[in-house]
Amino acid sequence: MTRQFITFQLGDQILGVDIMAIREIRAWSPATPLPNVPAHVRGVVNLRGVVLPVLDLRHRLGWGLTDPSARHVIIVVRIGEQLQGLIVDAVNDIVEVPMETMQPVPDMGDVPAASFLDGLANIDDRLILILALDRLADAGPSLAEAA
Repeated sequence: MTRQFITFQLGDQILGVDIMAIREIRAWSPATPLPNVPAHVRGVVNLRGVVLPVLDLRHRLGWGLTDPSARHVIIVVRIGEQLQGLIVDAVNDIVEVPMETMQPVPDMGDVPAASFLDGLANIDDRLILILALDRLADAGPSLAEAA
């Protein structure tokens, strides 16, 4: 059995998200900040009448802050019952990964980024970090509680 992933860049890292979770890919637009939200939540944007929280994925993974520019994109994903936007540097392509080739994330101790990964895939000599979207939204107050 194979699964399809959309791959994207965060700096030199290639990450992947299950294609079934993707709702759309849109150009960067500034987010309206909200008070009392976790630091990785950059704010909200209006997506055709729906208020969409925008997460700084780089910051959420513990890799520093993103300084968004016109070259960045927002990947709109469904996490649980909510749509959320992920700020990424660039979208790459769609890859098919045979499930039997997925590797588990090695135990690296207390490394924040590792807790957000579902596994690793090696495609065309590129190591792709597969995100566990459900874990990205865990921990901390919900946006409704913060606003």
